Amino acid sequence: MGTQEQPISSAVEDYAKAIYALELRAQEPVSTTALAERLGVTPASASGMIKRLGELGLVEHQPYRGVGLTDYGRRVALEVMRHHRLLELYLVESLGVPWDRVHAEAEVLEHVLSEELEGADRRQARRSDPGSARRSDPHPRVDDPGATDAQPAGFGRRGARSLRP
Repeated sequence: MGTQEQPISSAVEDYAKAIYALELRAQEPVSTTALAERLGVTPASASGMIKRLGELGLVEHQPYRGVGLTDYGRRVALEVMRHHRLLELYLVESLGVPWDRVHAEAEVLEHVLSEELEGADRRQARRSDPGSARRSDPHPRVDDPGATDAQPAGFGRRGARSLRP
């Protein structure tokens, strides 16, 4: 899904998504320990991936202070989250998959959803917002990717206005 020169792996997308969620809850940089706990990896593994995310321009890391997403990293995280929510909605409404199985399926499929399919959803969204897939996490909005269905348009984090550069 990357818009920069190197393609972005599903592991990188998962880290960006986890940092976004932790950053949003704490409203401060994310510690390596908190990130490792969230993803179920060792702090050493998380530290290695943070270095990789920095090389890709997805995070800014200050030793002993934590890591935060760049604007580009935030766009990547929001796009993956959007894919996840769209897939959850599709699995429940179109295929009748029970909610207790939807999240795990969407976790796998979110990394392979094509931009063309997401574009079809954006065209459909002009008629109705798919933000109705209500669960514990909010759905990134179509009209303001920095906002969620739990927030009004324009409420998004600074720099997270568009998923496209």
